Amino acid sequence: MDGSGECSLPEQGSPGSAAGDDIEIVVNVGGVRQVLYGDLLSQYPETRLAELINCLAGGYDTIFSLCDDYDPGKREFYFDRDPDAFKCVIEVYYFGEVHMKKGICPICFKNEMDFWKVDLKFLDDCCKSHLSEKREELEEIARRVQLILDDLGVDAAEGRWRRCQKCVWKFLEKPESSCPARVVAVLSFLLILISSVVMCMGTIPELQVLDAEGNRVEHPTLENVETACIGWFTLEYLLRLFSSPNKLHFALSFMNIVDVLAILPFYVSLTLTHLGARMMELTNVQQAVQALRIMRIARIFKLARHSSGLQTLTYALKRSFKELGLLLMYLAVGIFVFSALGYTMEQSHPETLFKSIPQSFWWAIITMTTVGYGDIYPKTTLGKLNAAISFLCGVIAIALPIHPIINNFVRYYNKQRVLETAAKHELELMELNSSSTGEGKAGGSRSDLDNLPPEPAGQEAPSWSSRLKLSHSDTFIPLLTEEKHHRTRLQSCK
Repeated sequence: MDGSGECSLPEQGSPGSAAGDDIEIVVNVGGVRQVLYGDLLSQYPETRLAELINCLAGGYDTIFSLCDDYDPGKREFYFDRDPDAFKCVIEVYYFGEVHMKKGICPICFKNEMDFWKVDLKFLDDCCKSHLSEKREELEEIARRVQLILDDLGVDAAEGRWRRCQKCVWKFLEKPESSCPARVVAVLSFLLILISSVVMCMGTIPELQVLDAEGNRVEHPTLENVETACIGWFTLEYLLRLFSSPNKLHFALSFMNIVDVLAILPFYVSLTLTHLGARMMELTNVQQAVQALRIMRIARIFKLARHSSGLQTLTYALKRSFKELGLLLMYLAVGIFVFSALGYTMEQSHPETLFKSIPQSFWWAIITMTTVGYGDIYPKTTLGKLNAAISFLCGVIAIALPIHPIINNFVRYYNKQRVLETAAKHELELMELNSSSTGEGKAGGSRSDLDNLPPEPAGQEAPSWSSRLKLSHSDTFIPLLTEEKHHRTRLQSCK
């Protein structure tokens, strides 16, 4: 050690030690020792382990900028990192790619790769998919937490109209926000069911009445109930539209388009009934009104807004397009083959019901889907054998894609529950952190800070509290004061 207080370090290139690519270094990661060689590490000179080869010439400042501690006697570098993740990371030096072991958090593993300065391009594609999925989950959790915080927070700078708009949006879109909002959501759900039942009951002849021309029309009581339901749906849609933060996104949303399709036929048919007779014949007006009434079935899809199960089913079907496409392809091939065989085999029978191959498509469809109406059926022995084979192939073709679709449904349903729980847990942690701010620090008591020695007078140096050394670890470990690290470095110099 010289007079300036800095200790000189033995160089890797000193006599008796290997030089160049034959340098051997020892790293201790989380208590696991690993011997690495310079020719192996020099393949990727931009990584942290490769930088350890020449770090000794730069002194202890360079050493401790790369590792947590160093033993010059053993020439061993210490890192407070995850040893399991390190075993995966060093695969890049041997195989040129990195595989993430099962059970390691993808986000934590990405942080480990960033610490060891290994580029993500070396991560295998199968592992990148897990990382992307985890990132999407974290983004979804952050979005949900932000929505909850936006609902809880009140900005004093906002105007009265803006605050009223947010209250109406929260009241109509978030039934869990308050008891009245939950009551309104239940009422809307019941009105959807009532309007659907009324639409069905209006087609029962016993409940219909005769108009002035002698035609059967809906009972006036049912029409009044229908009008009341439509009035509620219209008021609900307009309030949600005016209170929405992004009106263009609101108007183009699928569920809101369904809401428009549910209420629009009522007003169009009402307009045609009162004004259309002047512009077109009464028969055409009645046909147009009848066609528009069929569109009222769209209101049953409004139930998806109040049912998480229907939303999950929709998402599962959306994610299962590949499986559904395979199902349709299997059925299309089977329908074509068995209808052609059935038509050919039944031509020898004088009373055959298979008049053409396109007509036989209907028989193949109802046979392979196990419906079997009985309106068309084979009469020859070969035709019956063909029908039996087509029935068995149809059962197999339908059963094959069912399991992936069910898995997508269960996976998405469980994922939504996990994300909801994680968002609530994140809010609880934020509340605990905000309540405990200033009460202490992670990994030690406040007495550790109180017992720190005072700073030397007149010395321009950072304060002791700012020189607390945090370990490069994602796991919880106690903080070490700079005093302890300083003493360790002097002992290492000796």
